[in-house]
Amino acid sequence: MEVLEKRYIDFNREGFDDQELLTIYKTILKPRMIEEKMLILLRQGKITKWFSGWGQEGISVGCAYAMNQDEYILPMHRNLGIFTTRGIPLERLFAQFQGKLSGFTKGRDRSFHFGTQEYKVVGMISHLGPQLGIADGIALAAKLKKEKKSTIVFTGDGGASEGDFHESLNVASVWDLPVIFAIENNCWGLSTPSSEQFRCKQFIDKGIGYGMEAVQVNGNNILEVINAVRKINEEIRENPKPYILELMTFRMRGHEEASGTKYYPEGLQDEWSKQDPVSNFELYLKEIGVLTEEQEAAFKKEIKEEIQTGFDTAHAEPAIIASLETELEDVYAPFSQEVIEGKGSTTEKRFIDAIQDGLRESMEKYPELVIMGQDIAEYGGAFKVTEGFVDQFGKERVRNTPICESAIVGAGLGLSIAGMKAVVEMQFADFVTCGFNQIVNNLAKMHWRWSQNADVVVRMPTGAGTAAGPFHSQSNEAWFVHTPGLKILYPSTVYDAKGMMNAAIEDPNPVMIFEHKYLYRSLKEEIPNDYYTVEIGKARTAKEGTDITIITYGLGVHWAMEAIEAMPNVSAEILDLRTLLPLDNEAIFAAARKTGKVIVLHEDCMTGGIGGELVALITENCFTDLDAPVKRVASLDTPVPFAVPLESQFLPKQRLVEAINQLLEY
Repeated sequence: MEVLEKRYIDFNREGFDDQELLTIYKTILKPRMIEEKMLILLRQGKITKWFSGWGQEGISVGCAYAMNQDEYILPMHRNLGIFTTRGIPLERLFAQFQGKLSGFTKGRDRSFHFGTQEYKVVGMISHLGPQLGIADGIALAAKLKKEKKSTIVFTGDGGASEGDFHESLNVASVWDLPVIFAIENNCWGLSTPSSEQFRCKQFIDKGIGYGMEAVQVNGNNILEVINAVRKINEEIRENPKPYILELMTFRMRGHEEASGTKYYPEGLQDEWSKQDPVSNFELYLKEIGVLTEEQEAAFKKEIKEEIQTGFDTAHAEPAIIASLETELEDVYAPFSQEVIEGKGSTTEKRFIDAIQDGLRESMEKYPELVIMGQDIAEYGGAFKVTEGFVDQFGKERVRNTPICESAIVGAGLGLSIAGMKAVVEMQFADFVTCGFNQIVNNLAKMHWRWSQNADVVVRMPTGAGTAAGPFHSQSNEAWFVHTPGLKILYPSTVYDAKGMMNAAIEDPNPVMIFEHKYLYRSLKEEIPNDYYTVEIGKARTAKEGTDITIITYGLGVHWAMEAIEAMPNVSAEILDLRTLLPLDNEAIFAAARKTGKVIVLHEDCMTGGIGGELVALITENCFTDLDAPVKRVASLDTPVPFAVPLESQFLPKQRLVEAINQLLEY
């Protein structure tokens, strides 16, 4: 530990009695001593990587100390003091660092990339910014439940350059969310100094732009940090609103140990070492007669023994034995769907009406469900799916959002972490690119990483055929079918549209439901008025036949039916996949074997579409039953054009009949 001959930080002990000062000292001392141990273990090769928070303990410990135990904290990878202050057993932390089974991620992720409901901590992912939106969702849940709780989320001066920072602060401000955005301004983003990261003088200057209060404190002064967080919390628990808390400090060691600090100007670390938060506080307590040499030695002995015991316990734990079954089982949160059959009176509904019915019925069934999206409240959404919902459910549950897909998907995840449900509408499926990271790296991986379900449904108005051009017509389901942990639904009938919407919301896992815009008002069907669901992961035989099999989904089902109706001499088996992830392999193989001639049809472009995966599956598993090559029919490998003649050429519909005839000739 740094040894200082004199104190360089002034402390104000007003409001802290002697016993609390000693408690705070022990609390800040522990992560520093763990750091010392970690650096030794790293050199010994007993851990593989370490992100040091040396010199920043005043922030981690001070902030966590000032929060209530039942309030969520969302730390970064330099916030060891948050985990220790929350009282997480050291043997579990060491097991996490060493990739042992008793760690929080079962060896699947490293360092602080984990969360724990028991200690109300939600760890980061390597992309730095997405946890800010999650904090919005957690704070929103607290506000909706009137719990009078605060949430604190961390970012760095480098991470604050990400778009998630702007989106999340803007949402928190617009919605008056009780969340503290703690910005650890340690002057460097890996090797890049602040002068090359941003041009504002200080982060508190951003407060006026977001319409929120902003406070700057010396992050190395633990008493100042505690007082600041306590004062903010007293205010926002009673009157919810967000705060920027800028904590000035310095990163004494490298971004991670392997990167070193050779890029620092000479003498810079020496100057900042004088501001060491642990040594300065220790000197202060000795000066005022609160800490004696004997107490200091006793505390350090106690902590050293706790660290060694924790490490020995974790180190003695055997290496994880890889289990294929366990790895696959943990991709999804456990859920056994009980399908509710559609019964009772029926009414003719359009596809869009069925989507609306499913949403409405689920909102009635789940009072903890919140719908979020652009213009979905009074306006009813771009396609009027949520028209009238505000009158029935109120604006707290039917929420207009700023244009910020990433923050809103993150907020949906935050609601789930806080025990609620969320439906997030992408105004057009194309716009999901702006929320891509949250979906594929947070929603999809959350349960597999630390057993936290992501009870979020993402609605995806999708597809071409409406002359909407390249940014409102894309079929992008294949981007997500590649991602373990998601469930991908794609209804083609009015009945399924309602039943699959209800099923998606029931399921505690992240579900994306693709709704073809062309079908919204062109497709009608008699469907039950009461609540019902459709089985997720189960394909549907749309038409039975013996000559040829067409495997498809979405609008492709209707193209296939139309083509076969115009070919009275052809008997075709048409399989509607309905669920693209997980696939109904049993139904796919049965349909392929039935005729021995298979066409895979989809609206997505040919290259990289789900058709390639289906062809591979069928070829690998049904080769001896095939009488011809499995053929793909898909859209052109171009963006979706606007003009009707070009769009018609782009889509696969007009090429389907030719493909059927070619295959029948084998």
